Amino acid sequence: MWGCGGLSRAARALVAPRGRSSGAGPPGRRLWAAAGDHYGQAFQRGPGGFSENYRWKMQLTSNSTRFVCLTEMKSSISAMNRLYGTSHTTVDSKEMKKFQLLAHRWWDEQGEYSTLHSLNGIRVPFIRDTLLNMSSDHQLGSPLSGVKILDVGCGGGLLSEPLGRLGASVTGIDPLEDNIRTAEQHKSFDPVLAKRIQYKPCSLEDIVEEATETFDVIVASEVVEHVADLETFIKYCYQVLKPEGSLFITTINKTQLSYILGIVVAERIMGIVPEGTHDWEKFISPEELECLLDSNGFLVKTVNGMSYNPLSGSWSWTESTSINYAVHAVKSRVKEQSSSREPPSETDKEEHLAEASASTTV
Repeated sequence: MWGCGGLSRAARALVAPRGRSSGAGPPGRRLWAAAGDHYGQAFQRGPGGFSENYRWKMQLTSNSTRFVCLTEMKSSISAMNRLYGTSHTTVDSKEMKKFQLLAHRWWDEQGEYSTLHSLNGIRVPFIRDTLLNMSSDHQLGSPLSGVKILDVGCGGGLLSEPLGRLGASVTGIDPLEDNIRTAEQHKSFDPVLAKRIQYKPCSLEDIVEEATETFDVIVASEVVEHVADLETFIKYCYQVLKPEGSLFITTINKTQLSYILGIVVAERIMGIVPEGTHDWEKFISPEELECLLDSNGFLVKTVNGMSYNPLSGSWSWTESTSINYAVHAVKSRVKEQSSSREPPSETDKEEHLAEASASTTV
């Protein structure tokens, strides 16, 4: 792979495994960490360590071979940095695999997504009424006419369609092409929806640049517990929302009760949702979510608890947020102002103090 045999052990550690690592994380990350440790130890040895050893070995090769080795080393290091560096994606490949197998089952109201079908009974009115209360300008029969909504993680379009029927212009995005294919097929049955809804097989980060401050509303219903990086997800939501735009989230609290009822009972005992759908470690409490939203330019307006009755198969609002809950937040201008404003310099502080002292003396 490297094109020469004169590399030091430290350089070969980048591509050659050094046995099993006791550290946590994917094998690739452990390999990179092991190589980094090797480099660190070599540099710490000082004279006679990595630099001299590497220079001595390179002298044994021809100039052309040396050039090839250095070029390939830089290329390989760059590739590994891209692969194992800090990721800014919101898509979790493991989560995608879970939903890939069920992409054709979205519109089976008695199937694996029956709870999401029934959830429309409260989440659609929640979105509709909240938006209507924020504006008096709406049409009878099409109350959300003129409102541009982004449905993130739209799946088969279970929420996009009822929002479209309320008159909204909906863009549904999902990283799984099979989900989008199902959504497109179902939308085609209604000519009205075909005009109001468009679907894109992509993730949120894929449309950030082209859709900056484009949408009045973002809906992320039963999505945030599946993303790879929640804070990055929220930052992207902030970027594509118009000023004072609304963000609606429904998700699951991270409590012992949510683990027992949401995973053990719902998945493993009753089979209300497919086993393995949720990862309790990805659940987030309303307090943590509100903190994340607040620190990223949002003002939380509403937090409502939701309860599911497996006997009746219906959802209702409740005061308790111990299991499921819904959040409505509004994009504020505070983040934009604070980020564009540079901190005062020492000179500015001194001038300000001098002015204050002079005014007090007078």
